[in-house]
Amino acid sequence: MPPNVKEAPAQSGVLYEDEAEPDYRTAIAKHDERTSGKSYRELQPILWDRVAGHLLFNALSVYAIKLIFTDVKLLTTAWAFLLFLACNLGVTSGVHRLWSHKAYKAKLPLRILLAAFNTMSWQGSIYQWAIDHRAHHKFTETDADHVNARRGFFFSHVGWLLCKKHPDVIRFGKTIDSSDLLADPVVYYQKKYYYVFMPFLWYLIPVAVPMLLWDETHANAFLVAVALRFTLCLHAIFLVNSAAHMVGSRPYDKSIAARENFLVALGIGGEGYHNYHHVFPWDYKSGEFSYYASNYGAVFIELMAKIGQATHLKSVNRDLVMARCLRTGDGTHPVWGWGDKDMSEEDKRVTIVS
Repeated sequence: MPPNVKEAPAQSGVLYEDEAEPDYRTAIAKHDERTSGKSYRELQPILWDRVAGHLLFNALSVYAIKLIFTDVKLLTTAWAFLLFLACNLGVTSGVHRLWSHKAYKAKLPLRILLAAFNTMSWQGSIYQWAIDHRAHHKFTETDADHVNARRGFFFSHVGWLLCKKHPDVIRFGKTIDSSDLLADPVVYYQKKYYYVFMPFLWYLIPVAVPMLLWDETHANAFLVAVALRFTLCLHAIFLVNSAAHMVGSRPYDKSIAARENFLVALGIGGEGYHNYHHVFPWDYKSGEFSYYASNYGAVFIELMAKIGQATHLKSVNRDLVMARCLRTGDGTHPVWGWGDKDMSEEDKRVTIVS
């Protein structure tokens, strides 16, 4: 057991320092004297150093794409792609499905591997990422949701990262139970030594491998295996917060903004099946199906289960899924087999074997 785990903040359920509100959505809707009458710009001033940093990395990434076709070795591009997949797995199969939602259990070697992949992505510690994500589900599309989609595509995509957190994100985030996170030694030590591990996994190893193994230049290795890989990984994850809350169908619950977006799922290993995920967040697939092409996050977990590293994979009963679709869906859920409304009478002429 890691030391000082008991120092994790107690979860009292008190939303404000000076009041206990049984209905958190009512509490969020309230504006006390600390926020009343203030604009988002006042509450969340822009962090110009972050703006400059993200502009720089996006510009470097555009140049890196040019270099891929003119100067960079093919092995370096392949290496960057492998790193992209690893970072995505660290987020999707790791901090999201394992630590945020506890959709399955992982043995120590797998947890260490996923923590390393997650650190390589440079998206913050597992501890803070999981707390923010749990708050995103509990307080979806309110000011306590750090990627509040009601504030538009740009804010939910990247704008939230370029300014200070809304006071409600901090205030209500303190009510999220995080005791299970710090009880995991992997999470505890990754949080404690994050800025020791991160430079090695995010920068040094990605650059050193191409330089030492196939004599790539430092500039090319950095631009493709670090800058481009990092930027594309961020945008792939960010599209779940933006596009997957605005574009697509809602076959499971039409009352929420989260949507099914195949293109987003394709880019980030299955996270784009977002309407399903917000209805059934504990499913290890983060979607109804685990297609190989568009849900490699689920495929990875299933492979880990076959070799004994992943256990207790949680999924949702098919009857429960269909009942929810009929009760709250928008009518777009496909039948995927017998009984499809588009089946012809000729197709229905089958022989029942047994």
